[in-house]
Amino acid sequence: MTQLGNRNVVIAIHYQPISISMYRHLIEDADVGAHAWFEGVTRRMTGELETVRLTYEGFEPMALREMNRIAECIVSEFKLAKLLIAHRLGDVPLGEASLIVGCSAPHRVNVLLSLAKIVDQLKADVPIWKKEHFANGETQWVHPK
Repeated sequence: MTQLGNRNVVIAIHYQPISISMYRHLIEDADVGAHAWFEGVTRRMTGELETVRLTYEGFEPMALREMNRIAECIVSEFKLAKLLIAHRLGDVPLGEASLIVGCSAPHRVNVLLSLAKIVDQLKADVPIWKKEHFANGETQWVHPK
């Protein structure tokens, strides 16, 4: 695992399974009233094709910097108390997480609105690429729209 962070923002890239429970303690804060999580997992079906696994590749130093830039902007924009972004690289089997985002803030609106924006920006801006492996033996690189 490679990690960047300060007391309010933690950014991590893993090559092993990740889970919300690994990070829950990092966004806990007795002075805020809202904690929210997003967990992106490998799903079985992509359209009519059965997915067996995803493979993520990335340029780690640049990915960490870009994830951190996004995190700092989101913390400022939504007045978040804490933010965690963890992405997995390598093979991710069905049902396992490839992305975990957790945040806390004084009020629910801030955390709920921030999650969608974070995920959209990560997919658009971070140099991490996803390849789908299908049960019929085909593969396909997925590009954000």
